[in-house]
Amino acid sequence: MESCKAMLFDLDDTLLNRDKAVDRMFFMILERCYEDVTHSAITEMLQRFKEYDKRSYGDGDKTKVLESFFDEFPPNNRLPRNSIQEFWNDHFPACFSINPNIIDIVNTIKRQVKVAIITNGSTQRQKAKIINTNLDDCFDIIIISEEVGFSKPDKRIFDLALNKLNVQPEDALFVGDDIEKDIGGCQNANIKGIWFNPHMIKNDTEIKPYAEINSFDRLLEIMNWAVDKGEIG
Repeated sequence: MESCKAMLFDLDDTLLNRDKAVDRMFFMILERCYEDVTHSAITEMLQRFKEYDKRSYGDGDKTKVLESFFDEFPPNNRLPRNSIQEFWNDHFPACFSINPNIIDIVNTIKRQVKVAIITNGSTQRQKAKIINTNLDDCFDIIIISEEVGFSKPDKRIFDLALNKLNVQPEDALFVGDDIEKDIGGCQNANIKGIWFNPHMIKNDTEIKPYAEINSFDRLLEIMNWAVDKGEIG
């Protein structure tokens, strides 16, 4: 293990389950803005809410998500347009929770190599998610795209992490769920990418990850395998 010097992680949908957080955000909005909604209507509304959220994924301003949702499903108590972004920033980070098993795995890895987070998104929301889930205590460095001025898949954000960790790209692994931004991005920086693919999505791109996992439990195995093959260090 001494030859592998760092493991870098994406945040949303890798360390944290963003899908569950979106569900919680929806039910918070449902409780605040709607009255007497039937079960069948809730099912349809949740599906549409998640579709609107997905369309705006990566955008800092979430006003369009709720404005579009409210236009399709007029609420009893509509949030004013000028307060939507503040509402999202204040409440969405609190919708995240961390799987204790992931914390245990990261801490196990940290005892052997340096660990870092590289995440796209707004500084306010990403920091709040990290602090609310106690991930700030687990990592040597945390890099947020809004703070540094460039985002994945730009290789500069990966280079910055390596420089801060004082690690060469051939001595690092990156774990992320987005085949293009995470895996394609880290490969642009000559870092081997581990594609976290719990939903077993088909890879329709030309990007070939170094390894693919559907569970965090395999990370230590992958690290050992890489070292044994002489591909790390």
